[in-house]
Amino acid sequence: MPVLPGAEPYRHEGGEVGVLLCHGFTGSPQSLRPWAEHHAAHGLTVSLPLLPGHGTRWEDMQVTGWQDWYAEVDHALRLLAERSSRVFVAGLSMGGALALRLAARHGGQVAGVVVVNPTNRVHGLSAYALPVARHLVRTTKGIASDLAKGGAAELAYDRVPLHTAHSLRVFLRRLDGELPQVTQPLLLLRSAQDHVVPAADSARVLSRVSSVDVTEIVLEQSYHVATLDHDADRIFEESLAFIGRLAPSVGKEGTAAVG
Repeated sequence: MPVLPGAEPYRHEGGEVGVLLCHGFTGSPQSLRPWAEHHAAHGLTVSLPLLPGHGTRWEDMQVTGWQDWYAEVDHALRLLAERSSRVFVAGLSMGGALALRLAARHGGQVAGVVVVNPTNRVHGLSAYALPVARHLVRTTKGIASDLAKGGAAELAYDRVPLHTAHSLRVFLRRLDGELPQVTQPLLLLRSAQDHVVPAADSARVLSRVSSVDVTEIVLEQSYHVATLDHDADRIFEESLAFIGRLAPSVGKEGTAAVG
């Protein structure tokens, strides 16, 4: 199936500091494209891949799982590391979870982590029914476009395949055990009101990681897809400042040195 217009992956060749951005479950690079373009405009090298099974139709997602999604961002990180002096990983929702696993597994190759409304578990009684329910029911309603900003919309599926929801649950349980391996500086931004991922998920992440350099910022004007919401500019600016503080080749104005 062709990729939906706007859901294409994004890549920008900039300076020696690289940033890998990971989109969320059932979503697409569209939700992070403004963030990616902001960092590219400030001279950073940016990679924003399209996760397998995403950005086309939900039926394509039905035959993928967390191993496929993680393999895609792992490959993107390795390519970015080959041409960058320092690499940062970032993500929204499940993309935040993927970024945290990259940090846990790649150690010193990752200079810092930025997560926005990271998911840590599949909530509700339905989560416990997934191992059986996925064989009886194909999909449930989607979780897209949780936005406070009028006129804004997320390009994501309107259905969630239960096979992939089960795979997500398996992945998050595995990641929870790996979070103590995250030692890199961490910037976590969470929305005060989020109708998809509760604040408890961010609290759990903060309690489990081993990072000493940790900053938490509460976004008061946005819902779950904060990267397209009222606080988007703040996310872009705070993450750029975070990278600039940790990467010597990023100047005071946030422009990465070339060469």
